[in-house]
Amino acid sequence: MPGHSSYFEKSSTTGFIRRHIGPSASEMSQILKNLDVSSLEELMEKVLPAEIYKQDEFSFSPPLTEQEVLKDIKSKAAKNKVFKSYVGMGYKPSITPSVLQRNILENPVWYSSYTPYQSELAQGRLEALLNFQTMVAELTGMEIANASLLDEGTALAEALALAKNANEKESQAKKFFVDSELFPQSLDVLKTRSEAWGWEMQTGPFETFTGGEDYFALILQYPSATGAVKNLESFLKSRALKGCLSIVATDLLSLTLLKPPGEMGADVVVGSSQNFGIPLFFGGPHSAFFATRKSFIRLIPGRIVGVSKDRHGKQAYRLSLQTREQHIRREKATSNICTSQALLAILSSFYAIYHGPGGLKKIALRINDLTKKLYAVLKGFKETKSINGTFFDTLEWEISSKQTALKIHRAFQEEEINLNFFGGSKLSLTLNETTTEEDILQIQKILEKTMSFSPSYDLPPQQAIPESCLRTSDYLSH
Repeated sequence: MPGHSSYFEKSSTTGFIRRHIGPSASEMSQILKNLDVSSLEELMEKVLPAEIYKQDEFSFSPPLTEQEVLKDIKSKAAKNKVFKSYVGMGYKPSITPSVLQRNILENPVWYSSYTPYQSELAQGRLEALLNFQTMVAELTGMEIANASLLDEGTALAEALALAKNANEKESQAKKFFVDSELFPQSLDVLKTRSEAWGWEMQTGPFETFTGGEDYFALILQYPSATGAVKNLESFLKSRALKGCLSIVATDLLSLTLLKPPGEMGADVVVGSSQNFGIPLFFGGPHSAFFATRKSFIRLIPGRIVGVSKDRHGKQAYRLSLQTREQHIRREKATSNICTSQALLAILSSFYAIYHGPGGLKKIALRINDLTKKLYAVLKGFKETKSINGTFFDTLEWEISSKQTALKIHRAFQEEEINLNFFGGSKLSLTLNETTTEEDILQIQKILEKTMSFSPSYDLPPQQAIPESCLRTSDYLSH
């Protein structure tokens, strides 16, 4: 590459650069000799197509020391403004208990471990992942769960692949139906995957889906992207889904209060465990979960940790199913060695252990109670046209005019608060574990700047969560 050789020579004198750029000058000469070229420029000319090869010189700044780089990064990072976030759509601020942050998230014993293939050296890590699997299976009401995936969108794509592979009418079924209230980022992932696979995606309200032999999967969001909590049981158990697998994306914390999809008849349940103590991390990474029936165990992507016995007959943990991974059988693998988010899955499992089932339910109830108070606040503004009457933590709210909605959005921005603005007359607010009553009062004061307010204490119809959607089964009793 033009200018690369001279830059390398200048950079080789500093310790920081030498540790981060591979071969030395003498090693580079040997490499070039073995490749039968005289310079890196000649090598690039031979291997790169002419239409993308950059002929002019690159403009490199002088190399920096490690301390100079850190100083520069800190000065740039100081320009960031961290707003309070009510955007939702699967991403919610969460509280990471200090003991978990110090001893797991910031502990190299946990974060430097790459993959637990040597089970004799990774018993603690495997046990923590087994806790994650058990937590997910019990909260979702499913029979089995894997040891995590990357994020909710890709977990849905993996679930779609499972549904296709499990479909008996493989030569006929090429369509799948997606409820229109799925998170938009998940919808984009499904669009991309379906185009590559040659499958046809149709969207609309799930109530309009009538089934048919052409369909191999149906995908729903519970609670929906608008925040509504709908009873899916009669639909999931209806004859319309005969021969069509049902996939439900859900919120793990909400399932401490809501009837789990597994009890409603779902075949696959996926989602993100981000609100189990994992920071937002500027949008990622977060560990996804994937749960299904035992009959689909051979089709599940990623890894499954199981309980076994060692040669002394004592209980031991091992990767029961990992043959789907590329390091075992590349051609038939359903996932690669980077499919999981082990550290963050472990953190979320310890979050559940730290709080216990009662503590998790207490957090969920508090969030839901604050959302009820926010509902009463929003109901008190004359400009409010509609608002979802059932909810866990999210309220989608329609204003009488686009101009007023835009003013509201700008008013929140001025107070360094992000809400979900759709560009029309709709907005939505998603509360979280960090939300307080003072935050609700702040929201009210901001709204009073743009609209007229008269207090209303009407509760949503049939309460916030319909009685038919309330959870009655135990979870995490172990």
